[in-house]
Amino acid sequence: MSASTVTDLSASANKYEFTPTQDWFSNNIPSWKSLFPLVTSPEPRILEIGSWEGRSAVFLLTTLCAQGGEIVCIDHFDLMRTPAGRERHRKLSQNLPQTGRPFRILPQFSVPALYALLEEEIMRDAGAGFDWVYVDGSHRADDTLLDAELAWRLAREGCIFIFDDYNWPEQPVESVHHPRRGIDAFLALHAGEYELLSEDPEQYQLILKKTCEMRIGFLIEESVEQRFASALGCGIYLVLAIDTSYAMAAAVTIRSAIEKTAGRMTIYIVDCGLCVKDKEDIKLSLPERHNVTLAFLDLPTGSLAAELGPTWAKIDMMKILPVERALYLDADMLVRKSLEELWNTDLEGSSIGAAMDVGFPMGHDDVTQRRYFNAGMLLIDLAKARTRLSELEARVRKMKEARYGDQDVLNAHFAGDWAEVSLSWNAQGLGTYAETGSADREALALGDMKDPGVVHFTGPVHPGLVAVLNPFVQPYTSKPWGYAGAPGHPFKDEWWGALNETAWAGWQGSTQYHEMCVREKKKAIQDSITKFETQVQF
Repeated sequence: MSASTVTDLSASANKYEFTPTQDWFSNNIPSWKSLFPLVTSPEPRILEIGSWEGRSAVFLLTTLCAQGGEIVCIDHFDLMRTPAGRERHRKLSQNLPQTGRPFRILPQFSVPALYALLEEEIMRDAGAGFDWVYVDGSHRADDTLLDAELAWRLAREGCIFIFDDYNWPEQPVESVHHPRRGIDAFLALHAGEYELLSEDPEQYQLILKKTCEMRIGFLIEESVEQRFASALGCGIYLVLAIDTSYAMAAAVTIRSAIEKTAGRMTIYIVDCGLCVKDKEDIKLSLPERHNVTLAFLDLPTGSLAAELGPTWAKIDMMKILPVERALYLDADMLVRKSLEELWNTDLEGSSIGAAMDVGFPMGHDDVTQRRYFNAGMLLIDLAKARTRLSELEARVRKMKEARYGDQDVLNAHFAGDWAEVSLSWNAQGLGTYAETGSADREALALGDMKDPGVVHFTGPVHPGLVAVLNPFVQPYTSKPWGYAGAPGHPFKDEWWGALNETAWAGWQGSTQYHEMCVREKKKAIQDSITKFETQVQF
């Protein structure tokens, strides 16, 4: 369009055919123009629900879309069953081509039209979603709510979302025949997902700017199956199993996962013995995100964890998780990259995905199979894994004294039924035994751990004296928050930085932390003396 682009529709009556007595739009032009700088797309996509003869559509095409863009107009036109409906459709069909901009008219009721658009947009390879949405259809509250809910799924982040008739005077605002009840219900449902731009409660229109990503994840260039999985809005199901001793560490794992992963996420914490304050502090540690849900799950009656200890909660969780696929992480992990790539890993029919164990790539004396995975990160097809759950529980009772507990049991049970995942998603032994060469270790892609997605701080929280003095493994393995720290670990400072974003901020410099370090150090020394004296017979 040239510089003489029309912005005053009344001045172009000879070009567009409008009914003079049915102008309910032109008074909105000043406020709409003030919103244009908020639209960042050079070629905006517009969705309009309720077009009548096209006054608002013509205005948007000749101004907002003057340099490029398009509009989709939805209006039922009385399903063409009345002269008035057919006349409105004729005028709209005549007016929109005069703008010279791309348009599309869907002559349907809004719900089927919006469903059709949703199906189309899910399958778009790129450029899906709308930058400007105008909801001006039915005046019934329930219809308005449904139109808004479906259109919200089609709105891109940053979309200008406008409700007409918020202060419509013809019906009481509490009536089901007034749109406000539906709009207010929508606002409550989507609290935290928008910025309110119309601050004056008396303003006739209510205007929002969407501040969250699209509900349907079809912008991801993945397989059709993955697009539809994203479209369902399920997101990632992350699970941890902890007791009070790992509440602080779990807060780091969870917060870092949320900060690095943009999409929808549900976090399940299997409660192996948390107090009320633990739960409150974990909740306080989460960044504010509308698309993140945290839920605590109780262990089932007669659980393995209750009988044998919390390390066996990994097996219990397979029974109680209310989903079909889950990503399990140990609480001694720091997430450094989006988990989306890991979550979308194709397990190729296997029950689980896991990374090789850097300490024992080919297993150890108590485990007979060759390839041996680390169980700190498990991507689990629960639907498949549950088909052999009783067999797994029986194996636990047989192998409960195994050297590495649940990890040995899981390796024995899933032998030949696991897909290997990059060590980037479970980077173990960094700064310590991962640097020590061995025939088994040479076959691993250790380079994947140079810039890992998930760091696993393997080793004890409080190492014993023998481990600290062992000349063959130096620096020794230890977790950052233990009395000995994690000497030589390249990501220990990053872990402490993450902790300072949680409810445990300042822990490292606290008197409580210092006293704990002194106490645990003395305990390690005393335990070693006791063992020495027990071994030496006079």
